Formats: sequence, structure tokens, C-alpha cells
Amino acid sequence: MPLRIPDQLPAIDILKQENIFVMDTTRAHAQDIRPLRIVILNLMPLKITTETDLVRLLSNTPLQLEVYFMKLKSHTPKNTPIEHMMMFYKDFDILKKQKFDGMIITGAPIEQLDYEDVSYWDEMTAIFEWAKTNVTSTLYICWAAQAGLYYHYGIPKYPLEKKMFGIFQQRPVDTRLPIFRGFDDLFAMPHSRHTELRHEDIARDPRLQIIAESPESGVGIVMARGGREFFITGHLEYAPDTLDNEYRRDKDIRDDVDVPRNYYLDNDPSNPPLVTWRAHANLLYSNWINYYVYQETPYNIDDIK
Repeated sequence: MPLRIPDQLPAIDILKQENIFVMDTTRAHAQDIRPLRIVILNLMPLKITTETDLVRLLSNTPLQLEVYFMKLKSHTPKNTPIEHMMMFYKDFDILKKQKFDGMIITGAPIEQLDYEDVSYWDEMTAIFEWAKTNVTSTLYICWAAQAGLYYHYGIPKYPLEKKMFGIFQQRPVDTRLPIFRGFDDLFAMPHSRHTELRHEDIARDPRLQIIAESPESGVGIVMARGGREFFITGHLEYAPDTLDNEYRRDKDIRDDVDVPRNYYLDNDPSNPPLVTWRAHANLLYSNWINYYVYQETPYNIDDIK
């Protein structure tokens, strides 16, 4: 089945060029199918890029999905045209009246701030609380993973001496979990962050389960509430050139940015990036949609609680 996304969303043309089957809302309304409703709270600065990255992964499933984009009322993006935000995004105040089968909350470039110092922290915590009873399963990515674990479970974050930057091998702790169906014993995940979570803090809380970890980048994925919450510390959604663009943007203006590790051919930034995470990224999102959203969400979406 195709992915249903709003008419005229820029991602439509980009993904059609990649032979990914997407269907705009106008055409989808002609089909009598109950789609899974997925809402994305996109906190990344380059929103159109992040939209495309996530829609690309969500499209790799035989189920029909209907995607909504949420924005914060307490924060105005600086790097995305206001016309784009007005056309495709709705405030939390509007969407909170609805229920959703799945939710994705992205990272944000604010991880070096204390949570309470984030200008929109109060609205974020309201969304975290709302998602507990109005969404079947939620993916928290990078900063959102740290913030979600802090809000829900009191897990602190710690500053790193050097940015965790590159592609790092993760080991699934229990390959029998449905989220890892079809996975190899190791999988690669991009990371780009200045703070970390620590194994011992999470392991002390019996409500939390570390399900993927790396000797280099530490905690990779944490699961809670039987899969109603996943906290992913990296960026499986990243496009091939995302770390390259970030490196070239920052290398002459920051003193804590090294060449991203395990990313370029021969670790030489004059060579192109090697994409080593795409297959597992597609698999993880497909498994999440199938096993933790589709097979767990009630037929009547209003019964989510």
C-alpha cells in the first residue's frame, strides 16, 4: 500500500524520483481503507529534509499510512519558510484532540542546554504526557530520546568531551524482539551528538530495557512499556550525505568536530560517504509499524488509552 501524505508536500516529488510509491491525500480519499495514523513532531532545523528522510522510511511497508506533521506553538522555526509550516503543519493544541496509531519525535540542536532551559520545554512535556495515552507507540530520536527518558524516567544526560560523530556498530541485545526481526548480529547507526546516556542509569530502572548498544557510542536503543516507547540515540533516518553536510558546515567554525568516524571511504573526507545503515533503517521502521503499531493498535482508534 502507498503512503498517504499531504498534497504538494515537497517530499512527494523527491520520493517519486526514487521510485517510492506515495499517494497524496486527494487520491487517497477515493480508497475505502482505514489507514494507520502517524504524527511526526519535527524539531529539526531543516524540516523539509527531515520530512523526506522519515517519509522515505515509512513508505517501506505494505500497510497504508496517513502522515500528519505537528509543530510547537511556543517555537517559531528559523530555517523553514513560514508558508511551508502553515500549509503542512498543525499546532499540538489542534492535534491533541485526536488519537494516533504511531508518533515520531525528532531530535533538535539544543542538547547542550539543560532541559528546563529549553524555551519550549513546557509544551514538550505536555506532548510527552499526551502521547502516553493517545498514541499506540512512539519513537523518540536523539535529543527527543534523551528528553523523553529524562521526563518519563528521570534518566540524566552527560556532556561528552568530543562530539559523538560518525557511524557506529550496534549490537542487538535480544534478537528475538520483533523490532529486530531480520536483523544481523550487528547494525550500523549514524550518531551526531554532544551528550550521552549511561548504561548504569538506565539499567537501574526495571521499567526500561536497553535493546541495542555499542562499545563505541554506548546506549543505542531503549524500549519501555512493552514497545509503546522506543528511545533511539542515533539517526537511522539520516540520508547518505547528512553527516557530510554537517561536517563541512562545522569543521571551520567549531573546535570539537572531527572527521565523522567510519563514514567516508578509507576515512578520507575527500572520498564519498559509504552508506552502511540504510537496510537496517528500513527494516527497523517496517518492524516498528508492523509489530508495535499495526498489530497493537485497536481497530477503533478512539480506544487507544
